[in-house]
Amino acid sequence: MDGGRSKSSSRLHLVIFPWLAFGHLLPYLELAERVASRGHRVSFISTPRNIARLPPVSPAAAARVELVALPLPRVDGLPDGTECTNDVPSGKFELLWKAFDGLAAPFAEFLGAACDAGERPDWIIADTFHHWAPLVARQYKVPCAMLLPTASVMAGWATRSSEPAGASMFEVLGAVEERRVDMPCYEWEQKASFFIDHGASGMSIAKRCSLAMETCTVAAMRSCPEWEPEAFRQVAAGLNKPLIPLGLVPPSPDGGRRRAGMTDNSTMRWLDAQPAKSVVYVALGSEVPLRLEQVHELALGLELAGTRFLWALRKPPGVDVADILPPGYQERTNGHGHVAMGWVPQITILAHAAVGAFLTHCGRNSLVEGLLFGNPLIMLPIFADQGPNARLMEGNKVGFQVRRDDMDGSFDRHGVAAAVRAVMVEEETRRVFVANALRLQNIVADKELHERYIDEFIQQLVSHVADGNCNTAAAPVPSISS
Repeated sequence: MDGGRSKSSSRLHLVIFPWLAFGHLLPYLELAERVASRGHRVSFISTPRNIARLPPVSPAAAARVELVALPLPRVDGLPDGTECTNDVPSGKFELLWKAFDGLAAPFAEFLGAACDAGERPDWIIADTFHHWAPLVARQYKVPCAMLLPTASVMAGWATRSSEPAGASMFEVLGAVEERRVDMPCYEWEQKASFFIDHGASGMSIAKRCSLAMETCTVAAMRSCPEWEPEAFRQVAAGLNKPLIPLGLVPPSPDGGRRRAGMTDNSTMRWLDAQPAKSVVYVALGSEVPLRLEQVHELALGLELAGTRFLWALRKPPGVDVADILPPGYQERTNGHGHVAMGWVPQITILAHAAVGAFLTHCGRNSLVEGLLFGNPLIMLPIFADQGPNARLMEGNKVGFQVRRDDMDGSFDRHGVAAAVRAVMVEEETRRVFVANALRLQNIVADKELHERYIDEFIQQLVSHVADGNCNTAAAPVPSISS
């Protein structure tokens, strides 16, 4: 697989292709920068609108990171400009899956053109839903590494009392039968939907992951044993494939620089005026689908708790701005609360001396960012990996979960207020949460540890190429079409 050039050099050309969600695009762009800063070349692939919305690549890596825009095929019923999960209207998600599967053909064209030009990539690094990427890679004799979800998620997915002897974790995924005792019913129902075929695309999320793992060369995970020791070892033992830890790929400390000029200065001025460790920063990410009544309960819970708060609030779709908050809310909380409905520099806020806790949905990026600065957590997981992530953090005693209805996942103002007070007001519990958050900060902020994981990841890729072990002849490759 010399691709017309010598492999005596250890410099690699990697193609990194994340899932169409900014919770994936941004950390894997960070990974691309870390790889490029070591002298390797990266082709970073997404769709045109997603590429246009990415922050600029850091100057140290810009010369070696190429942003490649592949056209997302049109699908009837999917509005123009819908290219990531953030754009999808309610009830249209299966159409995004169908359009996404149509990217297999332009991806094959991109890879074929690179090989014809004598620029065959050394590796494809594709996200866990790209079930067609290893097949395209094999067609062009390029090894493929799959980017897996967190170990806590995967370990929870593969929980059964009757696993077939010798079955790999991904063989088990297709037949999950039992709910874990620590998993609420509403989360179990969400999880069950991962195993249901999506109408327009005709394939379940679990099947996508399973097919990807069956045909890839190795697996990689944005995690490490220091972060989730038990789950990481369980996944590594159950994959029947090498699992390479990437570390946590924490964001650059100056991550806030990337959208300079887009900040509402009143937000930072308000924060600057608050006492040290007095503010709860509230942010549920860009894609958490809270119903309006739940937004109101969260608002009233923050008011009831009586602590200072800074809330980065995303407007629910179809709701007038005037109706987002309860009547008279901002007048009642004026002085100790600030609600920002535009973009805010989350990393800058989490690093601020006034912030004393982080109320979060427990997405992986938010957990890493919050603990990078030692902030204890008030946890309100909503869907996907957030429940397992929250339980991992509960086990580490770095915060407190908001009380939820086991059946439908709803919460009320009293549960919000109780969780906020446990983390911010009650001295005995706060002391424990702060101490353990600082303990985890030692892991998340350990630059040497995470840079070493990147170095080891690259070295394994280099060694694999040098050995010529591409695992490209294991099975015939079906044709790839849209």
